[in-house]
Amino acid sequence: MPVRTVIHGAGGRMGQRLIAVGAQDRDVELVGAVDASGSPKLGQDAGELAGAGKLALPLASDYPDACDAVIDFSVPEATDALIQQCVKRGWPLVFATTGLSDEQEQKIRSAAEVIPIVKAASMSATVNLTMKLTEIAGRTLKDHSSGVDVEIIERHHRYKEDSPSGTALAFGKIVGDAMGLSGTTHGRSGRPGQRPRDEIGYHAVRTGDNPGEHTIIFGLLGETIELRVAASNRDCYATGAFTAAKWLQGKPAGLYDMQDVLGLR
Repeated sequence: MPVRTVIHGAGGRMGQRLIAVGAQDRDVELVGAVDASGSPKLGQDAGELAGAGKLALPLASDYPDACDAVIDFSVPEATDALIQQCVKRGWPLVFATTGLSDEQEQKIRSAAEVIPIVKAASMSATVNLTMKLTEIAGRTLKDHSSGVDVEIIERHHRYKEDSPSGTALAFGKIVGDAMGLSGTTHGRSGRPGQRPRDEIGYHAVRTGDNPGEHTIIFGLLGETIELRVAASNRDCYATGAFTAAKWLQGKPAGLYDMQDVLGLR
């Protein structure tokens, strides 16, 4: 049976791609397209808005009576109400919004005691594979005699509001945990002096319509390894989110991520 899916944040750029991709997936039935109550797009057909043709699925501020999973790509301000709805109704949740407060992160963890949640900074399969490779590289190079300098460069579209990206920070946490690095810096200017050894450098680039690109640099004396992953459009995030929604079916309450979904543990 197709997974009955609600898209939360359906009027946004990513929400529209979810509608378009989901409409072509035989294993998905789109049963809800939810957006903010004040959105001027409410009432429009979600399929037509997404360029996928008429779906008889209007953009609405309320939820349908039943579904098998909710996929969220929205904004932190909408998180609390979303979590409340999913917990109240017992709906599995695929959560991809970044930039949350510590309090909101705690609410997600509490909700996962009641419902199954897949939460990830990126839903892309290749990003998550690169995260695994980053972990392997970090553990392997941790005690290299020449020392290792780690820099993370991320590129996104001009409309992105948070910086560095949630995915870049996730890469940084992986490196920090694997190599025991706790210091961070965000860009450099002036004369900061020699590079500290206990440091991960982040650099955020915002250009045009870039949907997402991350490069993790491990710089040693005499050699360098770079892991780079780039999206050419947003469909990879949508495909990954639907993969997660399908994977959640029948799972017990708990907080999962895409490493679980892809079997990379």
